[in-house]
Amino acid sequence: MCGIVGYVGYRDALGVVVDALRRMEYRGYDSAGVAILDGAGGLAVERKAGRLSNLEAELGEAATARFAGSTGMGHTRWATHGAPTDRNAHPHRDLDGRVAVVHNGIIENFVPLRRELEDAGVELGSDTDTEVTVHLVSRAYASGETAGDFVGSALSVVRRLEGAFTLLFTHADHPDTIIAARRSTPLVVGVGQGEMFIASDVTAFIEHTREAVELGQDQAVVITADSYRVTDFHGATEGVQTRPFTIDWDLAAAEKGGHDYFMLKEIEEQPAGVADTLIGHFADGRIVLDEQRLADQELREFDKVFVVACGSSYHAGLLAKYAIEHWTRLPVEVELASEFRYRDPVLDRSTLVVAISQSGETADTLEAVRHAKEQKARVLAICNTNGAQIPRESDAVLYTRTGPEIGVASTKAFLAQITANYLVGLALAQARGTKYPDEVAREFAELEAMPKLVARVLESAPQVRAIARSLAHVPTVLFLGRHVGYPVALEGALKLKELAYMHAEGFAAGELKHGPIALIEQGLPVIVVMPSPKSRAVLHSKLLSNIREIQARGARTIVIAEEGDETVRPFADDLIEIPSAPTLYQPLLSTVPLQIFAAEVAQARGYDVDKPRNLAKSVTVE
Repeated sequence: MCGIVGYVGYRDALGVVVDALRRMEYRGYDSAGVAILDGAGGLAVERKAGRLSNLEAELGEAATARFAGSTGMGHTRWATHGAPTDRNAHPHRDLDGRVAVVHNGIIENFVPLRRELEDAGVELGSDTDTEVTVHLVSRAYASGETAGDFVGSALSVVRRLEGAFTLLFTHADHPDTIIAARRSTPLVVGVGQGEMFIASDVTAFIEHTREAVELGQDQAVVITADSYRVTDFHGATEGVQTRPFTIDWDLAAAEKGGHDYFMLKEIEEQPAGVADTLIGHFADGRIVLDEQRLADQELREFDKVFVVACGSSYHAGLLAKYAIEHWTRLPVEVELASEFRYRDPVLDRSTLVVAISQSGETADTLEAVRHAKEQKARVLAICNTNGAQIPRESDAVLYTRTGPEIGVASTKAFLAQITANYLVGLALAQARGTKYPDEVAREFAELEAMPKLVARVLESAPQVRAIARSLAHVPTVLFLGRHVGYPVALEGALKLKELAYMHAEGFAAGELKHGPIALIEQGLPVIVVMPSPKSRAVLHSKLLSNIREIQARGARTIVIAEEGDETVRPFADDLIEIPSAPTLYQPLLSTVPLQIFAAEVAQARGYDVDKPRNLAKSVTVE
């Protein structure tokens, strides 16, 4: 959540910073602000609640003169401490208006620090945890051991902080320098020619450079136009390791490509996302993972698998359970990462924990990984962001290669996560010998066929959009599924909640008579995900009975079913057909109409599909 960017160079800093904030809007925010150093001892700050457009309107024509300078930083805030108001927006300044700070994360010990400042007569101007840092840096710079030392002052304050944070500091006395520090939340340096960038996301500077350096845990960096220096929080460089890398996608990958919303573009990119995630993972007749670092012998010794994740990634984890248990006969538990470490799960060296996170920075999932490591379990991360914190702290990594996902509600990353989960399941089955090599090869070939089938599902988009527009006025939609259709139902309901702000619930269809059927009334839309009548005939017949029950009570049935399934047609008020596929792989197809449905309902209701209210793309606080 939140977006941070800093720039030191030769360009107009305000233009660079605002453009970067615009590219990071997908992260979710409720206010925005900028701070620009003019090089002559001036520090100009503007901040505004609401969308970035509010800030741009406030800047107006006056920005040309007042905000002239080649060093600056900006921030989009998602409120954690204090309401989303102008006074709580970042950047925050000290009392003299000489020092400014922007911050991601939460400073957990801000209460005693705030009390310390108030006891010293400092009057704080916001309700945030962030503001204490800028006053502390100002005081350290004014007197004491670090007087006049900007870097020393900033680091002395950072060492006092508890929690998860990324901080950027500027000082009017040092107009060619930005100091940044990170603990847990992401921070990346962009290395240019005669200019340097620092941001929470490479999207911020991809227009200007592809060369980047990922900062590690408890590291700080000092950037100028020509250099960067990475240290620990004490200013030492000895033993400090960084990870330089080259970004393998360009700015075009982060643009809308002619679509009204990024999410619509990303839905259409799903065939490529699934295909790219599979590339390079089958060689010499064997499944090959990315940065595996787990030998086949270790994979054979696991006797239990935990999957930990949040939101859509959790639903992908539920689907992983079906595949891994079916292929390996290992017991699999799927946990919400936010609950995992608090219930004291039984973990040991024979446990594999699969941690799924699109951003690789999800705070709850990161803490679940750390808890698992403390209990000596081995961790395999599934992530879409190269070099993020969760992969760095895991024993093995499998990257989903979907490119940047800008829409806050996950689409292409979700399908790629499902694909990656299946690769993990096949790798386990291969190592454990529960599937013969020819069976593994056949399963992989089936997976390779899925992108073309996903593309065929996309052809049904006009029909799905028409159904969605006809239901845009309803207050509630229910989703039913069995077996792998149940997590798909949960994901469909989540998408509708996220995008259209509607009440939506997903149910296991077998639970219908245990309470949910009481919700059925005349005209209530119920979306049903049908299993194949061929490979899951028993489940198909049972779900067909469920459809009859709800239709008899007046529900409007929207059924997603396999092509050629004529038995369901008489009981479907609206029938959406998808290609035939193996049961475990059907979610890669049945999920797509639900994504399109949710996006179209949101559009029909006049909502922003890419930036749903109150949500953030990368949730970096618990």
